[in-house]
Amino acid sequence: MTHLTAAVVQAGSRLFDTPGDLGRARDLIREAAGRGAEVIVLPEAFLGGYPKGLDFGVTVGSRTAEGRELFRRYAESAITVPGPETAELGALTRELGCHAVVGAVERRGSTLHCVALFFGPEGFLTHHRKLMPTAAERVIWGTGDGSTMPVVDTGRARLGAAICWENYMPLFRAAMYAKGVDLWCAPTVDDRESWQATMCHVALEGRCFVLSANQYLRRADLPADVHPVQGDAPDTVLIGGGSTIVSPLGEVLAGPLRDGEGILTAELDLGDLARGRFDLDVTGHYARPDIFTLEVDETARDVRFAG
Repeated sequence: MTHLTAAVVQAGSRLFDTPGDLGRARDLIREAAGRGAEVIVLPEAFLGGYPKGLDFGVTVGSRTAEGRELFRRYAESAITVPGPETAELGALTRELGCHAVVGAVERRGSTLHCVALFFGPEGFLTHHRKLMPTAAERVIWGTGDGSTMPVVDTGRARLGAAICWENYMPLFRAAMYAKGVDLWCAPTVDDRESWQATMCHVALEGRCFVLSANQYLRRADLPADVHPVQGDAPDTVLIGGGSTIVSPLGEVLAGPLRDGEGILTAELDLGDLARGRFDLDVTGHYARPDIFTLEVDETARDVRFAG
């Protein structure tokens, strides 16, 4: 079997409604699998929500009571990993016999992390914590470490994930290429045109398929009592999509999807992995290990009391 059908889901999640978002994730995965998809990617922070345009009352040297209350609500919407939500989605992928990568917000103790959850025919498999939240994301999310940088072997291809601007981290990309990633999953909320160039670059550089799933979110999808900086007009687009699927030789197979929610599918010819790496294998024949060395610390950095 040299072909595999993949899908990227473009949809927005509702803040402070994790049960509702879990139901939507379940329905969307089932719909994509019904279209023949064997690997399905959902956007960044789909479970838990991406608070586009909210500032949580933060200025340099100051926080507000209102911002603390907003964070409390956001933290309560995050999920534990593993937990009931991963069990439910794991049961679904077991039933459907597919793999899925789902963006979520994890609550780990009192710290939140932006994560990518991996599921397969065996259920919940593992997860990746975003290594470096971008700009104001650092107010609400902690940093990951090298212990959650998985590449999952499906038996036919190897899945890895880079969340949003992790795709701009050259050494992270090099580490994932060295692990042999074939299907590069990119849950994101970056809707700029320049994101398309990045996805094509990653595909060409890693000679891998890139599956980028973005949210499409309007102001009307947020609760009425939160006020994004973009304004309160219901039709204001907060996150504009741009989901896409790209081949190892940089051919756009599906997308970019704009102007609404939807599911993109593409049939991936896995033979293109070898065809692409014929003349460029950045961790193989095109590498220069006599000159360059990459060291990756995969130690878990949990705080331990040693007293």
